[in-house]
Amino acid sequence: MHTRCDNQGRPFGFALSGGQVSDYKATDTLMAFAVPNPKAMLADRGYDSDWFRQDLLLHGILPVIPSRKGRSVPQKTDWRCYRDRNRIERMFNKLKQMRRIAIRYDKTALSFMSFLNIAAARLWIESLVNGT
Repeated sequence: MHTRCDNQGRPFGFALSGGQVSDYKATDTLMAFAVPNPKAMLADRGYDSDWFRQDLLLHGILPVIPSRKGRSVPQKTDWRCYRDRNRIERMFNKLKQMRRIAIRYDKTALSFMSFLNIAAARLWIESLVNGT
């Protein structure tokens, strides 16, 4: 499960891939969502690749991605900005508090994606209603 979200950890949409597929393979789908391009892309080490970093820079997006452990030339990371990635992790935690999503009872990708969208709508509604 891959998602693109805003700086408050509210998801814009989801992309599904197999467990054996590398994380950055889903980025084309995520970047194709009809939302404005972000100023920075915060992601974990699974998204670290040279071509992905170059593609982000060409689109005017600053990659804030730590280098993988085995990388021959480590890339610099803005760790102060990277700390905000905890909002993304908290969003995944909120989604996985729903048992159906955490255990993935659904047999088809369509039904699983449908419940992800229901859960995302719930997160958006909570942020809009309780925004005091």
